[in-house]
Amino acid sequence: MSPTLRHSLARSTSETSSDNGAIAYLRVVETEAYADWESVYRDNVGRLYRLMYSRVGNRPDAEDLTSEVFRTVLRPLQLGSSKGEVRAYLLTTAQTVLATHWRRTLGISVTSIDPEVDAVYLAEPSGSDPPSTAPNRANQILAALPDRYRRILELRFLEACSIKEAAQGMDVSVGNAKVLQHRALRMAAKVAEELGQ
Repeated sequence: MSPTLRHSLARSTSETSSDNGAIAYLRVVETEAYADWESVYRDNVGRLYRLMYSRVGNRPDAEDLTSEVFRTVLRPLQLGSSKGEVRAYLLTTAQTVLATHWRRTLGISVTSIDPEVDAVYLAEPSGSDPPSTAPNRANQILAALPDRYRRILELRFLEACSIKEAAQGMDVSVGNAKVLQHRALRMAAKVAEELGQ
């Protein structure tokens, strides 16, 4: 029995037995902690990667975002914390990293991570990449936009065109393409909110 667990049992027993003749109950408190950073990484990298992949829909971004989560928590995370506390901290950090990614990529913060909803991604690995909901969400948002807004976003983010190439593809000036992109992103953010994404 670990010293921490033994201390918790002793404290719990002494607290309940001091009541006037009350029945003493033992309460076991799980305080298992990670031994080192490598065990934190090995135990959590798969679930965080699956979660990120489900949000962004591609391996390179999911790998980069997963790495960013671990780099972010490296200094502030305490190894003495329980496994549950470490996982909760990693999940909160993942949400922040994902919000930053979307703000950097699209100019908007589109994210929510709900442990109950995302349980399939946070579970143990099944051997392959989880199905991503990102393409379906993106298609729903794009379908709700006017044609010109949808086209500028498709050119810029799905076909990876520069702003100059997108302007040529739409037969507009570069300045007009920038304005269209800005307005399209704002409208896409509103549509995402209305769809609850």
